[in-house]
Amino acid sequence: MSKVKKSTFFISKMDCPSEEQMIRMKLEPYNEVKQLSFDIPNRKLEVYHTDEVEEIHQAIGELKLNDRLESTEDEVELPLASDDSHQRKILWWVLGINFGFFVIEMTTGWISRSMGLVADSLDMLADSIVYGLSLLAVGSALSRKKRVAKISGYFQMGLALLGFSEVLRRFFSESETPLFQWMIIISVLALIGNLVSLWLINKAKSDEAHMQASAIFTSNDIIVNGGVILAGVLVYFLDSKWPDLAIGGIVFAFVMRGAIRILKLAK
Repeated sequence: MSKVKKSTFFISKMDCPSEEQMIRMKLEPYNEVKQLSFDIPNRKLEVYHTDEVEEIHQAIGELKLNDRLESTEDEVELPLASDDSHQRKILWWVLGINFGFFVIEMTTGWISRSMGLVADSLDMLADSIVYGLSLLAVGSALSRKKRVAKISGYFQMGLALLGFSEVLRRFFSESETPLFQWMIIISVLALIGNLVSLWLINKAKSDEAHMQASAIFTSNDIIVNGGVILAGVLVYFLDSKWPDLAIGGIVFAFVMRGAIRILKLAK
């Protein structure tokens, strides 16, 4: 087996699949890059390459993820690529669960007049987009990946802006109190869906970066589900729309942040 160089980077802003995809797409045109190994929880990236590391370091630096080159080793064996068909199958299930609850929460959110549910549905959609980019873009041309990322990012940003405008409209106008029963019931179901997703991911017992990143994403979703459930409880006790608008505004901010990350993939 031929020897290659291994450069290890610490990337402090790499904390989810969006940054991983940004780096993969950025380095894809570089023929000297033979393999990438991500350790997202520890913010580490190992690049296996043939030529000097300067151009690779410069390319990663252009993403402004606060990277630092820690070391470069010569004469390293290229690791064997793992068979990730089982992991991909699990991610397809996770994507299906996320997209399914996007549809359910968006529909019931408007019916129940809950901005918390609508916002949580967009958070589910944001995850679905990232998982979809990871799974569907494999083997596609770089230009196509960037085009899909751009369309997805602007679509998600548009929905987030519409959500913000609706939160503001309800804040400054007389609007009905949301139906707290729907908020709690649907959020509990979404919470169960995310717990199932996390169980599937953990069942894979994988150290692969995209599986670790998916676990982080799903854990964050569980926190959001809990926030919407709490807002529903407060709506009941306070007989007020304010808890729902507050959680809706907070989650819309997360959705907007996710849209900006996705748009960075298109640059």
